[in-house]
Amino acid sequence: MTLRVADSFLLDDGRVRGLDLHRERFTGSCAAEGVATDDFWADTLARLPRGGRWFPRVELSGTGLSLRLRTAPPLGGQVAVSLYDGPDPRVAPKVKGPDLDVLGNLKALATKESGADEVLLTSPAGVVLEAAYSGLLWWEGDTLCVPPGDLPILPSVTVRLLRGLADERGVEVAERARTLPDLAGQEAWLVSALHGIRPVATWLSGPPAGPARRAADWQLALRRLARPLPPAP
Repeated sequence: MTLRVADSFLLDDGRVRGLDLHRERFTGSCAAEGVATDDFWADTLARLPRGGRWFPRVELSGTGLSLRLRTAPPLGGQVAVSLYDGPDPRVAPKVKGPDLDVLGNLKALATKESGADEVLLTSPAGVVLEAAYSGLLWWEGDTLCVPPGDLPILPSVTVRLLRGLADERGVEVAERARTLPDLAGQEAWLVSALHGIRPVATWLSGPPAGPARRAADWQLALRRLARPLPPAP
């Protein structure tokens, strides 16, 4: 099965963070493939359970649109992150789906070789991009930083939610091109729809990571963004 587009979100007792943003990303990528999703999305929302913890994934593959209803895995905490320094294996960095398998293989290899929880991708010039299954943010003083949007990075829903929270809190957000050594001593987060915020505890074979002073407060604020699904028909 060739996966053309995918999107996943945490569904916890019928509540989801950023559902409209997930829909926007998924439907936009499907539209670029010439596939309309309005009826499929409405049917998907009706089929989702309103109780329990789930990690559903909507997909567009060679056989069409489908829903995979998966039990949510346990939430992770602080992470050890290794650096992938080979050629970029992704074929569609701005679209979630086509590269999930190859990124999963990179992550599995990093876990096997170094015990890493995640693996960081960088540009040919060494600029930090994102992890295999996570977006990247870090702090420089009181400024929340993200890689520049013109880099080959997936448009992360969780990053968008955190940027919105920063705006509400009056926190400056800056797009900055940084190498991994530039992040020495800085509080850095890997973020995803499943885990929310996971502070980087260790850059394996990299610079020292900074203490996670802000992560717990922002994780709580992120969780409070979850909203109930529309009532099932």
